[in-house]
Amino acid sequence: MSDLSEISDADLLKRHAMGGDKAAFGELFRRHRQRLWAVALRTLSDPEEAADALQDAMIKAYRAASRFRGDSAVTTWLHRIVVNACLDRVRRKQARPTVPLAEEWDPPAASTDRADVLAVRAALAQLPVEQRAVLVYIDMLGYSVSEVAEIMEVAVGTVKSRASRSRSQLASILREQGNQPPKSDVSQVMPRNRNGDEEPQAPGGKEDRGD
Repeated sequence: MSDLSEISDADLLKRHAMGGDKAAFGELFRRHRQRLWAVALRTLSDPEEAADALQDAMIKAYRAASRFRGDSAVTTWLHRIVVNACLDRVRRKQARPTVPLAEEWDPPAASTDRADVLAVRAALAQLPVEQRAVLVYIDMLGYSVSEVAEIMEVAVGTVKSRASRSRSQLASILREQGNQPPKSDVSQVMPRNRNGDEEPQAPGGKEDRGD
């Protein structure tokens, strides 16, 4: 039996879709789980909601694998499904989650002040979820504008507009709360982390990165 960790994302998805290889999809999820979890958690601001959204997304991806056309990277496709699952949960409830994360879910604040981290997180939760997702990708996880546009299936200009508007709104909320807004982006007080190493671990325990 071949080592699944050496197989590309596209081939893993194909093995699952065409041959019913459950282990292949399991390896694909293990490989990207931490970053997908980080997106869901930061977008929904609630660990239980994020876990449910991630589960919904992975069930959808599992069932829809045969319809993947290869027009984008498998990771882009997975992120798109997770973002849509988060948006769907918010829209169904017709309310934005505003409860800040509990202490045990906070990433290390490094050299930044912990109060600033919590203030930004609470303010971020007040933004419209589409704008929040853009900031999560760009300012927290370090994705490029073009990558976010592909994930969210919107124009690059739309991503730029949402990012600019949400940063302005975030700064306004922080000022109203008597807090100092970030100088440029959220990563000033919420450290960027493309690989998810400093994010709280996804449900199911710590995994090794497979890419």
